[in-house]
Amino acid sequence: MTYCVGMVLDRGLVLMSDTRTNSGVDNISTFRKLFHWSVPGERIIAVMTAGNLATTQAVISQLEERTKAPSERENTLLMGPTMFRVATEVGRLLRTTIETVQTDNGEIGKGRFTATMIVAGQIAGMQPRLFLVYPEGNFIEASWDTPFFQIGETKYGRPILIRGYDRAMSFEDAVKLLMVSFDSTLKANLSVGLPLDLLVIGKDGFAPTHEHRVTADDPYFAKISSGWGDALRSAFQSLPPYSFDSAD
Repeated sequence: MTYCVGMVLDRGLVLMSDTRTNSGVDNISTFRKLFHWSVPGERIIAVMTAGNLATTQAVISQLEERTKAPSERENTLLMGPTMFRVATEVGRLLRTTIETVQTDNGEIGKGRFTATMIVAGQIAGMQPRLFLVYPEGNFIEASWDTPFFQIGETKYGRPILIRGYDRAMSFEDAVKLLMVSFDSTLKANLSVGLPLDLLVIGKDGFAPTHEHRVTADDPYFAKISSGWGDALRSAFQSLPPYSFDSAD
């Protein structure tokens, strides 16, 4: 399983993903699921992936044109004139890859090679944009009504984001909010795990504002995890007590 979040703020974009993949309790591996490419002063594009690992790696490889000779390679993500066109190309490659693999594997391949992606970034002269790309190749775009997207194991961390999100919040507070969301997910589901990859994209920066890999010994994440647990217990104890005598 996977957990990835992409968030739009007034200041730009914040992305975070876990790195755990598994095909059983005794076969757990770590693979990067957050990728980014940039042209200084012109664009920065990021992609996060969830789903079948072979499928997502095949799509990323095609986006980077790894099948060509080095002298012939052109990164597809750096060619699109708009973020909409970039998301369209990602969706096309995702759909085609899934269809090809499923066809090659016949009946046993149906439903086994799907994937979902989050595409984020900014091209010079345009606003930062965030898209959720479905296995069928279609996609939706984030708005201020829906300012963040999640893929993978979404249910445990979603209530944190809904209650804590503010479009005007600082990047630092957004990262803290994501840390809490991921900690809640990690506590509830063993298929999501450390390390976590973090990418902050400031508006009109066209380069990573901040990158960080959160490992098991990360002191800040440890403080967030223990502090959030203590805060929840304290908040629970501060709520009005329930009384059998007053219940109707």
